[in-house]
Amino acid sequence: MQSPSVPTSDASTIQTPDALPTPTSDASTILAPDAFRAPEPDVSVILPCAGYATRFGAPYAKELHCLAPGVTVLDRSLEAAVELAKSGLTVRLVVVFRAHKLDTVGYLARYAETFQMVFVYQDESLDAGLDGAIRSALPLTRGPVALVLPDIVVDGVNSAGSLLAALRRTRAPGNSGWSVVAARERDPDTLRQMGALTLREPDAPPEGEGEGGDEVLTVGAAAEKPSDPAGFNGLWGMVAVAEEEAHRLPDVVRKGADSPLAGAAAVVVKEIVNYNTVAG
Repeated sequence: MQSPSVPTSDASTIQTPDALPTPTSDASTILAPDAFRAPEPDVSVILPCAGYATRFGAPYAKELHCLAPGVTVLDRSLEAAVELAKSGLTVRLVVVFRAHKLDTVGYLARYAETFQMVFVYQDESLDAGLDGAIRSALPLTRGPVALVLPDIVVDGVNSAGSLLAALRRTRAPGNSGWSVVAARERDPDTLRQMGALTLREPDAPPEGEGEGGDEVLTVGAAAEKPSDPAGFNGLWGMVAVAEEEAHRLPDVVRKGADSPLAGAAAVVVKEIVNYNTVAG
């Protein structure tokens, strides 16, 4: 029997690794790893959209409720965040959602050129509520952080610029690193459903208001949805915090927690509306 034949080849035709062609490229076309990274944001905005809105009573997400042709509650809620981007800041929008909020995720596509958007599922191991939503988002934030709720609308003169004013206040000398966009409110039922504040009223009208004509007060005390709202005279609609203090942001919305908002600057707007029902 003949042994199997072994293919042979002229050694001159065998390409050793050193002989293999080396890809060449103009150095200017080679992309460094940094070229694939999004730019670091100047500010991060947490937008919690994972709630079930049981009180809203509609077959769609409350933030998608139409207020005018082509304008939803969500659009109005984001007006102040849009103003941040218009001012020249790079804004990272960290959206927290669950599977039942895919309509909201799709709707946000209209803001793809306005914000650097990041989406994250709410981590159910943290907490089922707003506290857990914030904690799910915090690892994705960079820079100072703002909390914007998708069903809360701030209204009045300078309301669009109120969040920018609040962020600037977090860096003001002597500030605690915290600031809120707030409105005066005395109705006890409303205060029981919101983040209630004790706003320290000045003894005399301020001579020079905040930037852009904003009225700026100081928060004396704060509580999340207090069962007894006696002593509270306002509520917050948005929160801004310096990066080094942002880890305490969940305490702002945790009922019974020691709120870090005491001593915060409060940029006052005319009205804050909570759209937790179709009537608003």
